[in-house]
Amino acid sequence: MTFLFDKNNHFNLANLATFLNIASGILAIYFLTHGEFFGAALFAWLGGAFDIIDGKIARKYQLSTEFGVQLDSFADFLSFVIVPAMFIYFGVIDGKETFLNTTFIALAFIYYIISGLRRLITFNINTEAGTVGKYFVGVPTPLGAILLWLVYLGWEFNLIPTIFQITPEYLVLTLMIFVGYLLNSKVKIPHL
Repeated sequence: MTFLFDKNNHFNLANLATFLNIASGILAIYFLTHGEFFGAALFAWLGGAFDIIDGKIARKYQLSTEFGVQLDSFADFLSFVIVPAMFIYFGVIDGKETFLNTTFIALAFIYYIISGLRRLITFNINTEAGTVGKYFVGVPTPLGAILLWLVYLGWEFNLIPTIFQITPEYLVLTLMIFVGYLLNSKVKIPHL
């Protein structure tokens, strides 16, 4: 079992936690596509827990590598960009495409997903394995996922009103674009 603490082994303990994040994201997508929002939420939050755990393990046991950094970003893209976007699609938009502007729907989703991907690539370029800065520049993707989750909950519990004859679905899409903007903004977020 020494491979678990071997920095150069792709299946070390930190990377295994990251693989569990990926598995959680895949299971969240499975549940979303089957209309099981509780199961999807459970696995989405479980993926977030594994994201926290993998970083702590990597720092504690000095397992940080370039492979781990890249793997973590792929996991973050799945769990914190794709899954939240799918929550918005399956929870808010699905079945209403004929009543909403399809171009606006497509632009909102494309913008959010490209913003998340750009955020992760920029983070990887500017980060060395094993280092943690004092601040994130721009909203990190896990926080972006939480913000999008709050937007979804706001819609689910009818807290997003119709404003100036703009339907709640359009407001949700507009908030999704705003969260996408925050991912690559210059706002400084303290690293916990």
